[in-house]
Amino acid sequence: MIQSLKPRVIQPQFRPTAITNIQICGILTVNGVFLLIVRTGSCAIDRGCVITRTIPHCIQEGIDGVLSRACLECFYTGILPPPHSCLSLTEMSFSVSVTPVQQTPATGDFNRPVSLLSSIGKSNSSFPADDLVDEAEEQFTWTKAIFRGKQMVPHDPDAIATRRSVFDDPDLAPHYWPKKDYENLHRFDPTARWTYREERALVRKLDWKIMVTAAIGFSALNFDRNNITQANSSTFLQDLGLTTDDFNLGNTVFKLSFLCAELPSQLVSKRVGPDRWIPTQICLWSLVALSQFWLTGRTSFLVCRALLGGLQGGFIPDLILYLSYFYTKTELPMRLALFWMSLNLCSIVASFVAYGTLHMDGVAGAAGWRWLFMIEGLLTLFIGFFTFFRMPPSPTQTKTWFRPNGWFTEREETIIVNRVIRDDPTKGDMHNREGLTLRRLWTAMCDYDLWPVYIIGLMFGIPSAPPLTYLTLLLRNIGFDTFNSNLLTIPSLALGIVTMFVITLVSESVNERSIVAMMEDLWTLPFLIALYALPSNPNPWIFFAVVTGLLSYPYTHPIQVGWCSRNAGAVASRTVNASLYNMFVQASGIISAQIYVASDAPRYQRGNKILIIICSVNICILYPATKAYYIWRNRQRAKIWDAMTSGERAHYLSTTKDVGNRRLDFRFAH
Repeated sequence: MIQSLKPRVIQPQFRPTAITNIQICGILTVNGVFLLIVRTGSCAIDRGCVITRTIPHCIQEGIDGVLSRACLECFYTGILPPPHSCLSLTEMSFSVSVTPVQQTPATGDFNRPVSLLSSIGKSNSSFPADDLVDEAEEQFTWTKAIFRGKQMVPHDPDAIATRRSVFDDPDLAPHYWPKKDYENLHRFDPTARWTYREERALVRKLDWKIMVTAAIGFSALNFDRNNITQANSSTFLQDLGLTTDDFNLGNTVFKLSFLCAELPSQLVSKRVGPDRWIPTQICLWSLVALSQFWLTGRTSFLVCRALLGGLQGGFIPDLILYLSYFYTKTELPMRLALFWMSLNLCSIVASFVAYGTLHMDGVAGAAGWRWLFMIEGLLTLFIGFFTFFRMPPSPTQTKTWFRPNGWFTEREETIIVNRVIRDDPTKGDMHNREGLTLRRLWTAMCDYDLWPVYIIGLMFGIPSAPPLTYLTLLLRNIGFDTFNSNLLTIPSLALGIVTMFVITLVSESVNERSIVAMMEDLWTLPFLIALYALPSNPNPWIFFAVVTGLLSYPYTHPIQVGWCSRNAGAVASRTVNASLYNMFVQASGIISAQIYVASDAPRYQRGNKILIIICSVNICILYPATKAYYIWRNRQRAKIWDAMTSGERAHYLSTTKDVGNRRLDFRFAH
């Protein structure tokens, strides 16, 4: 009988690439179909789906008699089990018998006698989970990579990297299963396994394909959002007949429009998909940005600021939502930090661009600041057109008429989908073209557990915002010319990249958010005091040093964006909560725009005193109170959840209507 069995021809993605030391363990008969059970010294299924001893080892131990799909496809003559499933011996509804076969003596763990089916009735697991990475094992962080790099290298790059999740618990898995209309459902497979080598290569590919495009789009936002600062170092206000208060009003209108557009933008993005809406946003605001070439006065200035704010509002939450389709929650914060580092890098480039374009003053009879708006607007318009072709809807939807082969293989799609869903099962609750209902929207808005983070978003950026907005004007007032004022913004931007990177390392190493996020205000406070204490006519270079030190603060906004997203829970609420958080951040811009007023010029002493007070309140009250609140909320829930039996927990999960961070098993980050 053994000689009559022939390996079945299998699909390429499951082709055995290295099979050695094969030993026959027995023949399993299922309804007249013979399955040849083998064990091997090494059996590397293509692309890291490694199954070496699941069948013989589990059966002989009487723990879990699971026939993996990969092994069945390699060694049987019969009908395949359903796709994306595994066949458990304990769940077969038909008769099973096994005929042991004489084994060749060998050494090691693979060579103990096999007593097949002796204890099969004891099995209660649905999936083979003995090869998973335990949750306690940490994933990659920059801190470990830099300071403890050797510990981050797996002993075996071909070892299984799949992390344990709720899908490996047969009682909990049904309650977290993706919805039937989830766009990646056909690649979801709880039995899928992949190696560290595969995962690292795939993340690098994602960074190149997805992250680079997103970073370029984010740069377009920063070009058109911040070039008003460079224009202000020229004759912008004088040419349009504007005062400092008019400039403040323009910033307020921009922030207010940005704020009001946040939620509508999110609703559109969820309905049509961020892959369509993000490029559309870039193209639309680029047209408005370049039209500033033809500004004539106060009215046209305010109209353009309103349109820019309305079209750019919601862009950042849309982009974060899009990236969450491809990255896990441990990978996203660092990439968001790199985003805001690229903001500073983009501002450095913009300073050089402004230095060149402002020298075009008088070309074709137009002021240099007009050419600044025109050139940067055309650049971002090209970026918007480019992103239409570089943003696939999801990991499994990269094939299109201009990209017939797609970006990822079927194997890579399976890894991307399963690593993301295992990391956060709520990402399977909605598909990428599903709009938000009014009920979900209202539920997210009423989520009082996120209000502390919203208040932080409102307050944390106020102390540094006025000096940043008025930097070029302050430098001009102190004695520097237009061109040097633009170049002197570069040191603080460069130092800001370094401090942002360092604060992200600190956040990773201590797994802390509230206290680490407070470091921005803690850094800013002494420089604000120094700025306030300077004499009325300070040395220009001393003034420059103080302002540069102030604006080199570690920008903690990326940490807080990830904090808000993490504490939101479900995808639907996460989308709305990210917008609400960003709305409060924009509201802080409205407040900060009213602190430096014309009557307080040119040193703005009264405004600096207000900034010192707000900064002190943030440090002494706001951040510590937020941390204390989340600790209290977690203790409340843990007291109830830990008192439940496993059966009570399963009943709760199957009957509860709580979603996201309202569930008893959810814990808030702080």
